[in-house]
Amino acid sequence: MKEARHDVVVVGAGPAGSITAKTAAEHGLDVLLIERNQEIGVPVKCAEGVSKEIEKFVPLDKKWICAEVNGANIYGPDGTKVVLYGEKMDEVGYVLERRIFDKFLASEAARAGAEIRVKTEACGLIEANGYAKGVYVRRMGEDTRIHARVVVGADGVESKVGRWAGIDTRLRPSNISVCAEFLMCDIELNKDYSEFFLGSEIAPKGYAWVFPKGEDCANVGLGIGGDVSGEKHHAIDYLNAFVRNKFPDGKTVAEMYGAVPLSGPLNESVADGLILVGDAARQVNPLTGGGITYAMQAGKIAGEVIANAVQEEDFSKQRLMEYESRWRGAFGKRLETGLKAKEFFFNLSDTDLNTLAHSLEGVKIEELSTGALLLELIKRNPKMLIGLAKMVL
Repeated sequence: MKEARHDVVVVGAGPAGSITAKTAAEHGLDVLLIERNQEIGVPVKCAEGVSKEIEKFVPLDKKWICAEVNGANIYGPDGTKVVLYGEKMDEVGYVLERRIFDKFLASEAARAGAEIRVKTEACGLIEANGYAKGVYVRRMGEDTRIHARVVVGADGVESKVGRWAGIDTRLRPSNISVCAEFLMCDIELNKDYSEFFLGSEIAPKGYAWVFPKGEDCANVGLGIGGDVSGEKHHAIDYLNAFVRNKFPDGKTVAEMYGAVPLSGPLNESVADGLILVGDAARQVNPLTGGGITYAMQAGKIAGEVIANAVQEEDFSKQRLMEYESRWRGAFGKRLETGLKAKEFFFNLSDTDLNTLAHSLEGVKIEELSTGALLLELIKRNPKMLIGLAKMVL
């Protein structure tokens, strides 16, 4: 079996993995970034909406921004519209072209000095004295031992790296959103607003979305709770029904399927010699399903912590816990609030959701953020939402 050695091996070339690799390489480390697919950014398993906070991590490029939105329209089960708009766009400020965006991030990692290998799948963890010491990989039928001082699991919702290291990454069906999405053209849509649709008939324990992608095109998709998915009630069944009603004459030019973890973050995202980032660490807002900027922020922190650990020659879990404490301090509270809100709202009936929507009808909330929406709802429905208020305030 062939062997290779690096300071860091990053498994998965999504935003979390590429930013980790780039940051570590910028600090002078020998970094290998591997991706099991033959092309980075493909297949797309994402609604492609992202917060304007992305500007903190990368300079904007029109090549991978399809649309900029100025607000969001949220529709209750009976069609009541709630409008959010304003300068602060916590959830959907831009709609990306992930095929281009992910390649851009990987190329930035390469320019920083990271080596990238596609069609390379991690098959197991190399361990010694309880420490992760690298990964076994397979590429085009050839097996290789990749030795590394630190292993980074950026391998998404189905993360195997964490499980190999003994971290409990299991997800209950109720903590998974099963998603289906069409890229549709030749449709009439609001090009300046993202739109969200609620209701058990539309997307039980989830929501449908329409994200503009320029001209007459949009990502039209939905996610439903994994615990309500079943025969004749799959995400694609609900999406087909939604599209027949909303865009009967629209043209579907691409289909995408995937899953999003809605469990809130893992109890621990580090082990001896190992760090998890992005979806693999469940760094996703459980209420909205958004996770790109969290993944990028976590990747930057991970790269910095790994660089310090290499300098100190200390790869223990205790040393790597700096990563854990820093990312939780940066955005952990938002994820915990999102989890509490998800658990509350996903158990409301359509009647309850309509009541909440009616309370905001005609009110323009001048901040497109989960927090602003929750505060306005609680203010206008104190008796109904007293339980939610106790959890999130």
